[in-house]
Amino acid sequence: MKLLSVENIVKEYKIPGHKPIRILNDISFEVNEGEHVAIVGRSGAGKTTLLNILGGLDKPNSGDVKIAGVSLYKGFGAERRRNMIRATKVGFVFQSYHLMPELDIVENVILPTMTGYEKILNPRKRAKELLEKVGLGERLGHLPTELSGGEQQRVALARALICSPDIIFADEPTGNLDSSTGTEIMKLLFEINEKPLALVMVTHSSDAANMCDRVLVLDSTSITER
Repeated sequence: MKLLSVENIVKEYKIPGHKPIRILNDISFEVNEGEHVAIVGRSGAGKTTLLNILGGLDKPNSGDVKIAGVSLYKGFGAERRRNMIRATKVGFVFQSYHLMPELDIVENVILPTMTGYEKILNPRKRAKELLEKVGLGERLGHLPTELSGGEQQRVALARALICSPDIIFADEPTGNLDSSTGTEIMKLLFEINEKPLALVMVTHSSDAANMCDRVLVLDSTSITER
């Protein structure tokens, strides 16, 4: 069943005194429930921009994104809908982890539950269970700065899963990791499926891309299946 619909996305950036720079031009594709899709392409093709639009972190100039049939950008109350969808349907994993250095890893994982959109009976217990699943059960009281890069990315993965999302958007999740650690993170992304969990991942790694069900090549004016 279709989970993500990307419909004719156009994104431009305006620079004073210059013509607008079009980053994405009429980009459309779909992702099914539980499907793993990699997006690849040259640097500067707009991969991260597209991912941010898919997750509701950046607005397109035109076009729309629907998650589970709900529009992120069209109609009355779109901003509130985006906030709700980001909190309940979507998880994010970034290359640079984005962990709060002053919080221990359990507190970092709990953060997405504090939006008020998703009611989790015992978020601290769930955070600990997820951290155990990603192999950090013995590091629960540690700060991010006391962990390796691979361990920090495991924390970020647990944080992405805390609200039981339908889809994870991952931006170069192995980009800061060595090959062996990157492979471990990719295996975790595919193995921790509490329900049919879809994945859309931007990557420069051919190994990571080849682990997905489909690979889409983005060149800003089009997106094609490899």
